[in-house]
Amino acid sequence: MHSNHLLLEEPIRMASILEPSKSSFFPAMTKIVGTLGPRSRSVEIISGCLNAGMSVARFDFSWGDSAYHQETLDNLRVAIKSTKKLCAVMLDTVGAEMQVVNKTEKAISLQQDDNVILTPDKGQEASSQVLPINFDGLAKAMKKGDTIFVGQYLFTGSETTSVWLEVDKVDGDDVHCTIKNSATLAGALFTLHASQIHIDLPTLTETDKANISTWGVANKIDFLSLSYTRHAQDVREAREYLSKVGDLSQTQIFAKIENVEGLTHFDEILQEADGIILSRGNLGIDLPPEKVFLFQKAALYKCNMAGKPAVLTRVVDSMTDNLRPTRAEATDVANAVLDGSDAILLGAETLRGLYPVETISIVGKICAEAEKVFNQDLYFKKTVKYVGEPMTHMESIASSAVRAAIKVKASVIICFTSSGRAARLIAKYRPTMPVLSVVIPRLKTNQLRWSFSGAFEARQSLIVRGLFPMLADPRHPAETTSSTNESVLKVALDHGKASGVVKSHDRVVVCQKVADTSVVKIIELED
Repeated sequence: MHSNHLLLEEPIRMASILEPSKSSFFPAMTKIVGTLGPRSRSVEIISGCLNAGMSVARFDFSWGDSAYHQETLDNLRVAIKSTKKLCAVMLDTVGAEMQVVNKTEKAISLQQDDNVILTPDKGQEASSQVLPINFDGLAKAMKKGDTIFVGQYLFTGSETTSVWLEVDKVDGDDVHCTIKNSATLAGALFTLHASQIHIDLPTLTETDKANISTWGVANKIDFLSLSYTRHAQDVREAREYLSKVGDLSQTQIFAKIENVEGLTHFDEILQEADGIILSRGNLGIDLPPEKVFLFQKAALYKCNMAGKPAVLTRVVDSMTDNLRPTRAEATDVANAVLDGSDAILLGAETLRGLYPVETISIVGKICAEAEKVFNQDLYFKKTVKYVGEPMTHMESIASSAVRAAIKVKASVIICFTSSGRAARLIAKYRPTMPVLSVVIPRLKTNQLRWSFSGAFEARQSLIVRGLFPMLADPRHPAETTSSTNESVLKVALDHGKASGVVKSHDRVVVCQKVADTSVVKIIELED
């Protein structure tokens, strides 16, 4: 990993900086995952989020019960119908999360240099002197001098709403700590994070399994975000569980990397997972702050080369309460795009933030600006070199389609796919133009009834940079004569024209399978 990793076009024209941002049907190639919650669960607000550019809705089961999330999801479905915007569903597990339980929900004020006791005795009431926690084994894992953080909904990094504790002594099951900064904790649950300590809790908890087997199965979730993934085995166990319950064998698993243990086993986790979420909230606490950027660049590079989606969190924390991001945050979003992120995940900003729709809109605009100066040429060469020779048939077709599209300045790449794999491979080479992934439904049977596959595959590309799915009419099966493919192509081109990405006289690159061969062709559109 060299310093030339900054994928910028040189030099940037000053004039282009002063041009107004043009917004189109595809606001940005980089996707936005929004967490739906108290401030973003009405049909009206969700519709605003979809129109602003959210393409994946995340349901965080660390708080709120199934009924609460179901109501939100039902509203999302209404919003999808009325806005005609596709949106995928992600269930985020609680995982090995330690929590402070505050039954009375009274705000707890903690003063610097005072002492506080963490106890597994949940019968006690949370106060400035005692914080009851949901985990019995903390005392076994802690020693004098260790660091513990407590804050609401992960750590905002704001010193007034999260507290930093240092362990004084361990007494039986209780952990006695000194408070390092004054803070007020508000709400029913706070996350507790012990820095760089192995916590003996399962990655997929019984609560998680219950949520997946009921809510997850009923709603055929597209993505499972596996919190606190520490080993490849965690992903394998989750996959095994998904294949056993309901019809979730197609659900993709995104491993959430949030502590040093996950970092240490990053390569094996990446091999096993369908995608990665870099959870910078917890990572920023587990790692020294000066190391976070380095990990981000290395991890994103590895995801890009593996052709697996990488999602980055915690970019515009200050927009939870403010209408504008800080300059540092705006730069951070742009750097995430230049580093190769597929998607940006918004947590508190959309869940309980005051400006969910505006946040999505601003993040999308920053992403679009960064994409204009992304050095595709350098990236393409790196990827081809990394993949090496001989390339597989699919890699060769995908990279050829992207190279052709760039050489002829095509306005869009249209890819016919039934599993979604071909389209994802094209996206791996990061074309500068959108990829319309036309998912051709397949007829399948479980011996009892026939059904069409395709909706899952279409929605799962909503987290991949540059991929924009549309579902073809099931009357055009995947393996057919070229004449039906022509009619599907016409539908795709009409969709492109309607959304403003394709105009007359444009060139379009089409990637499709004809009989046993894959074909890349260039079409010039008439009037």
